[in-house]
Amino acid sequence: MKTRTEAEMLALIVGFAQADDRIRAVWMNGSRVNPNVAKDMFRDYDVVYFVTDVEPFKDEDRVVPQFGEAIVVQKPEDHIWPPPQGDGSYIYLMQLADGNRVDLSFLPIGTLQDLPEDSLTLVLLDKDNLVPDLPPPSERSYFLTEPTEKLYADCCNEFFFGLGSHVPKTLWREQLPLLKVFIEVVLRKPLVMMLEWDIGVRKGLDVSVGRAGKHLQKFLSPEVWREFEGTYAGADYVSIYESCLVFYRLFTRTAQAVGQHYGYHFPIADGERALASLNMSGSYRRMHNQSSRCSSKLCGHGFIFPCVGRNLGLGFGVTQNTSFVIGEVDAVCS
Repeated sequence: MKTRTEAEMLALIVGFAQADDRIRAVWMNGSRVNPNVAKDMFRDYDVVYFVTDVEPFKDEDRVVPQFGEAIVVQKPEDHIWPPPQGDGSYIYLMQLADGNRVDLSFLPIGTLQDLPEDSLTLVLLDKDNLVPDLPPPSERSYFLTEPTEKLYADCCNEFFFGLGSHVPKTLWREQLPLLKVFIEVVLRKPLVMMLEWDIGVRKGLDVSVGRAGKHLQKFLSPEVWREFEGTYAGADYVSIYESCLVFYRLFTRTAQAVGQHYGYHFPIADGERALASLNMSGSYRRMHNQSSRCSSKLCGHGFIFPCVGRNLGLGFGVTQNTSFVIGEVDAVCS
């Protein structure tokens, strides 16, 4: 099946509205109207129809076929999971057989003036001249912003608490599904946030790195991007542990630079304690994989597992001040 062109799809989208008096205005937003996004076949058509009555448009058999054969359709407002928005709108997410993806939102016409501004908006049809004049689509609504001191501190705290508590516990227990979730939520999200602030410092705020940092590579040096790639690991626990060390190095270095630029306090002691906690669980895993045994709880330098620092060439270990794990060490190494 031949993929319909953008011109054909736009004619279809507008024609659907012109043929129905209940549809009073149409606009499109998202990647299709973003002048800075590379044009490819996977850009969605994110379309909003403003209607006098939403209810008739909940009839899938009367709406979906108008746009072509669908491979799969999702109607989020009919779901119990994930929970619906419940804001009076009705949505169709449609993957069409010709390769096009169309997302249709039907909203009451009375909500038009109350919607938050989205700079990536293009008006396709306005039968009643209800839509205010809009500037040409741009990424303005998605530009980077400067961190407040509180937000910066919260970001650091989220990362170090995750690194020092959530991750070591699930790493040691070998709870892979939960461990992977924690890594993405309590490590990657703060890291991407900090990298965005650093990009704002170096490149200016009038740029967008996209959802979940999808355009980060454009704004990072090749060396930093390779380091960021090193935060992704498979299902091997030693590899996961080592990727967490990369997380720590990259976050710490970036957060220090951002904090210095804005004059914000960087909690270096929190980071060191979190790293020590991570090293305990990481050393257990490494020792198990190498079938090695611990000959003593403390080495001459006061580290519980001196093999960790030596084998990884990191120059650090777990100090004897973290004595809360001594009982677990006996169980592991006996």
